[in-house]
Amino acid sequence: MADVLHTAICDLFGVRYPIVQTGMGWVSTPELTAATCDAGGLGILAGATLGPAELDVAIARVRELTAMPFGVNLRGDAVDLPERARLLIKHGVRVASFGLAPSASVIAMLKDAGLVVVPSIGARRHAEKVAALGVDAVIAQGSEGGGHTGGVPTSILLPQVCAAVPGLPVIGAGGFFDGRGLAAALAYGAAGIAMGTRFLLTSDSPVPDGVKAEYLRRGVTDTVVTSALDGVPQRVLRTPLAEALDRASRLSRVYLSVKSARAFGRVSGTSWRDMVREGLAMRREHSLSWSQVLMAANTPMMLRASMVDGRIDLGTLASGQVAGVIDDLPSCAELIERIVSEAREVLEHLANGGGGHGA
Repeated sequence: MADVLHTAICDLFGVRYPIVQTGMGWVSTPELTAATCDAGGLGILAGATLGPAELDVAIARVRELTAMPFGVNLRGDAVDLPERARLLIKHGVRVASFGLAPSASVIAMLKDAGLVVVPSIGARRHAEKVAALGVDAVIAQGSEGGGHTGGVPTSILLPQVCAAVPGLPVIGAGGFFDGRGLAAALAYGAAGIAMGTRFLLTSDSPVPDGVKAEYLRRGVTDTVVTSALDGVPQRVLRTPLAEALDRASRLSRVYLSVKSARAFGRVSGTSWRDMVREGLAMRREHSLSWSQVLMAANTPMMLRASMVDGRIDLGTLASGQVAGVIDDLPSCAELIERIVSEAREVLEHLANGGGGHGA
């Protein structure tokens, strides 16, 4: 009998299980990526917050740590995207992941080199648009997800996207943390699940212990969706800093962004000229206001303050609502085996006419 957990993305990505660890900035290091891959899922290295030279080294490091296929997450609107794409091709990376879809020419370049291209989307129309560009799969993230997110819950978005792009593998994201969620995603028509917060809260995650403890003590109502940080809605843990940013004046936010841009330039090696070019591209392609463009540097630097430096008082904590139902820090191997085992149990229970499967 065919294995119901061996879905289209298992063959597409070359992995054992239809479980994806998303490319979280400052969190999805080579070590976390490799641990996910060795556990049977698809690990995605966070490349958008690295300069090209750092990205080259990081990809090589993943190659040293695992022989399994892995992905790299990039910004589709980065001014140096062709250069970064060539690094993925050079290292034989399996999957190119994008928060914003790249141009048709970059998609074609990656696909011609044998890479699988997978953008994340938050609306049906976006799924239809990227499908027309020739992508290989999409990650559909509902509003429960952490970081930049849309306004449609996963339970509505996922079946809608699956129906809109028949034949294109869809991976559900936003609200997933266990085997019941994987079974539900398959029932909606998805080919697997992607998780960020759940992988952030593992023993393989590089996030400081004090920051992990902050996540673990929170409930399901302890996140907030705000546009105060960079002008685009994103879900973060509710903290004094997040609330202060919400109350801050536009002038204060712009001042913060200039400081963040200067710091991001130092960390990433991005010149002011390239940041200006990138901002102009963002404004043109995504219909952003000038204030949104000016604030764009806030997110990566304020995430770095918390996720790297452990400064909860100075940084924001991107988080899905699932943080409120997570109470442990398993290894990636323990987590994935647990999810797979529970999903099989749930699906078998339902196939045998059962119902009301509890935790």
